[in-house]
Amino acid sequence: MTQTVATHHAAQRGRPRPPTEEIDRRRPALPSLTGARWWAAFAVFLLHAMVFLPVYPFQWSALFRRIDWFAPMQLGACGVTFFFVLSGFIIYWSFKPGTDVRAFYRRRVLKIYPSHLVGMAAFILAAGGIPWSHLHVWLPNLLLVHTWVPTWTLVGGLNVPSWSLGAEMLFYLTFPLFLPVLRRIPSHHLWLAAAVIFVLIVALHTSYYLWVDGPKGITNEFAPRLRAPHDVSPHFEPHADPRWFTLDTMAPPRSYWLSYTFPLTRLPEFLLGVLTARMVLEGKWRNTRIWPPLIALAASFVATWFVPVNYKMGVLLLVPTTAVIATMAARDLAGVRGLNASPPMVWLGNVSFAFYLIQYPVMAAVTRFLIGGHSFGFLGWLGFAALCLALSVGAGALIYHWVDLPIMRNLARGKERPRAAAAAVHAA
Repeated sequence: MTQTVATHHAAQRGRPRPPTEEIDRRRPALPSLTGARWWAAFAVFLLHAMVFLPVYPFQWSALFRRIDWFAPMQLGACGVTFFFVLSGFIIYWSFKPGTDVRAFYRRRVLKIYPSHLVGMAAFILAAGGIPWSHLHVWLPNLLLVHTWVPTWTLVGGLNVPSWSLGAEMLFYLTFPLFLPVLRRIPSHHLWLAAAVIFVLIVALHTSYYLWVDGPKGITNEFAPRLRAPHDVSPHFEPHADPRWFTLDTMAPPRSYWLSYTFPLTRLPEFLLGVLTARMVLEGKWRNTRIWPPLIALAASFVATWFVPVNYKMGVLLLVPTTAVIATMAARDLAGVRGLNASPPMVWLGNVSFAFYLIQYPVMAAVTRFLIGGHSFGFLGWLGFAALCLALSVGAGALIYHWVDLPIMRNLARGKERPRAAAAAVHAA
């Protein structure tokens, strides 16, 4: 597309809007959204470096508590919210008219499962030992259904970041079912539809806060930190310790599970992303100034310090996150190329999914073979965090180039109809 967004919309004012099918054929690449995926994955990594690298006695120190306060759980949750909204945006953007639904399902499974299996296998190698006779430890995670039952969520989650894939699988399964309904929404009612979805999300979280057992305070230390009772680092990150998997069950607070990991609760965020893609395509989102939504996102993040847990982990960040995604897409369509559209950032964005899945197994391995049995201060933790970052980027690149890309190029299209094959794109 050579026209700017403003020129394109101005041209459209003088004649009737083209039908949705014509709009659907004009879908260029959005490199800024690809590059921005890295920052979301990196936010998750920063949170995990605080939680899953048990470096002692540093984690007994006042400095750790101060860093922990400034990098709370909602830092990683902000990245997950970004991924869920972006998933809806990109899936709608890449689902062209004529795409076969069976081909869509095949592509999504092949996009998710191979990397998931590699991450799961890496964790099994890094962990001290998995009791295979305890099916609840590994089978729900293998099938990506472990977030549907609260007692499976922790013990049934071998590779911790894979919890979000359970929600993604629900998104993909239901997208072809919701699509006809979402496409019938008149263009001039898209903002109203998005507002209705957001109100629904707020109502869900409010009901969890009011009527479901769980933490009600506003403190940022609502998630238990895994601190050892001594000054020597443990040989296992606690969620990779063989003793962890001998537990019969382990459930998070019910309201936390419903607010954060339960797939049905996260589905409206995906649908909001779908509507946002329509807004951009149909000229209902025209802003290309990135700083206003970024400032709003930063302000919303600060506001998470002052609201209950049920609102910290996504709902308060949802509107500015969606605005950032829509603005970056509009900038790409307008030909505005910022940092996120640069080749290095696009490459990092492409490997971000594999990076996201492999980071925790890397941390478990570094803990087991390098950290355990020793004492370290802040510089030790910082060094191990940097090592895990480098190893995770490298391993993520290998998974992307040697697993993901070959599968998507050679197997994902299968026997698609010619029209569908011509329209297919490599979507995140």
